[in-house]
Amino acid sequence: MIEKILEFSKKLILIKSTNENKKALDDALRFSLSELKEYPKIIFESKGVKSVLIFNKKGNFKKFKIILNGHLDVIPGKENQYKPVIKGNKLYGVGSADMKASVSCLIFAFKEVAKKVNYPLALQLVTDEEVGGFNGTKYQIEKGIRSDFVIVGESTNFNIENKAKGILWLKIFTKGKTGHSARPWMGENAILKMNTFLQKLKEKYPWPKKEKWVTTLNISSIKTNNEAFNKIPDYCEVWCDIRYIPEEKNQILKNLKKLLPKGFILKTLVNESPFYVNERNPYVKLLVKLIKRETKKGGKLIGGHGSSDARHFTRVSCPAVEFGPIYGGIGSDNEWVDIPSLEKYFQILKNFLFSLH
Repeated sequence: MIEKILEFSKKLILIKSTNENKKALDDALRFSLSELKEYPKIIFESKGVKSVLIFNKKGNFKKFKIILNGHLDVIPGKENQYKPVIKGNKLYGVGSADMKASVSCLIFAFKEVAKKVNYPLALQLVTDEEVGGFNGTKYQIEKGIRSDFVIVGESTNFNIENKAKGILWLKIFTKGKTGHSARPWMGENAILKMNTFLQKLKEKYPWPKKEKWVTTLNISSIKTNNEAFNKIPDYCEVWCDIRYIPEEKNQILKNLKKLLPKGFILKTLVNESPFYVNERNPYVKLLVKLIKRETKKGGKLIGGHGSSDARHFTRVSCPAVEFGPIYGGIGSDNEWVDIPSLEKYFQILKNFLFSLH
């Protein structure tokens, strides 16, 4: 089976399915469906974005016991990275870890199990997760798709992400008073005003020196409309990317607004909720047991610093976790997935699906 999974993964990597390349996204979806011709399916489309739900039983199903969720879009890489390369036990290439090799495992695990289990099972493939999943997973949920449990096949080193941080994207603005830079006492520098505020933000959300389960804040951009050396800027704008822990879900915006000086304006662009699934969930407990049996080391419950489509499910009370193979270098020039771990991942998925009734 590993030969099939590996070959399928390599062919998927060759498709440059970045979010601006709509044809390649459709090609990746079409190629994935070429392995699933015999199964019922629904193709969804929202704002030009296509996704699909493949299921094991004929009928008008919207509620499933298990959904396996994967995305086919990738973070863009350098041109040479779209050619898959095997070095030792690692498969390199754009999307190898995030998450075309995992998608391959999901497809072949679904095929192995679909006709042998009696419960409703679905495979969900989307093409817009890297830009929020609003027209793929979220759109399908808006159309009524539900599940008792969802496995999102993001790479996790055989651990289970049962919680993840929320995302808050903000623009913050302030104004000053323009004037000639030779006479600073006659103006008010908006950049300096903003800098004072940024120092307060840094004190409230210090930059972690190592991995830690805390709310983090990144200043992504600082802008002004001034284009002259000898002019005092009267406008400054910053962009903030905040990743907040579930424990601060109801307080994060209130805390930020308390820090905001008079005359500053805060605009929220994105506020995507964190997610959490209780470790006592019976599906989580079963998955932990099977992972530990197969890997000896995996099966830890961990928090995700990034985000995934799992949050769209938990928002409608469908428990969803991230679980995937061993990986490294996501988004870098050396993204890779561990080849032997793909076979174990396939086996764990298969055992999990066969263990349910």
